[in-house]
Amino acid sequence: MKQESAASNTPPASQSPTPSAQFPRNDGDPQALWIFGYGSLVWRPDFAYSDSRVGFVRGYSRRFWQGDTFHRGSDKMPGRVVTLLEDHEGCTWGVAYQVQGEQVSEALKYLNVREAVLGGYDTKEVTFYPQDAPDQPLKALAYVATPQNPGYLGPAPEEAIATQILACRGFSGHNLEYLLRLADFMQLCGPQAQDEHLAAIVDAVGTMLPCFCPTEQALALV
Repeated sequence: MKQESAASNTPPASQSPTPSAQFPRNDGDPQALWIFGYGSLVWRPDFAYSDSRVGFVRGYSRRFWQGDTFHRGSDKMPGRVVTLLEDHEGCTWGVAYQVQGEQVSEALKYLNVREAVLGGYDTKEVTFYPQDAPDQPLKALAYVATPQNPGYLGPAPEEAIATQILACRGFSGHNLEYLLRLADFMQLCGPQAQDEHLAAIVDAVGTMLPCFCPTEQALALV
């Protein structure tokens, strides 16, 4: 889910957001909606919300398989950002944000541009398990990039993904920043939060970075 602010640039014409009535609602408040973020939404939601909770969704694994030609890359050099892959044994950690009342339409309008128009993501209902109350799951809306969207890059060796990440930059910053911020979030979630794919890419970047550019330039990337 590629989740970046596009405020400093003029995006393509937006499609109309899907009517919010079709999205999962909080049973206790019909005017409330939970939105699950597992990429840059975990550190930069950029929309107003009433509550946020760290937790996970089951049945999905996070993969750097979506191309990004706006936020973390360009048309000539697409960056790599994350999407969700259906995986019976998978578990993906992230943050769920609750929006209420007028926040719902504003958040959906904003995310339609950020995720659907600029990112190529579709919406999907998922079951979110809060870290502090996993026995009280919530229905949430997630943005998922499928193989049918034109920006989908698909699988590649972690070393190849790391090389691509080190080479790419977009309007929201360097692709490396995206990777490292996501890795930092996972560390904050604690030892129970595991993402072998993410960890392998971080390890590959750590091996390549000294050879890729001098130390001063490497620090400037992040």
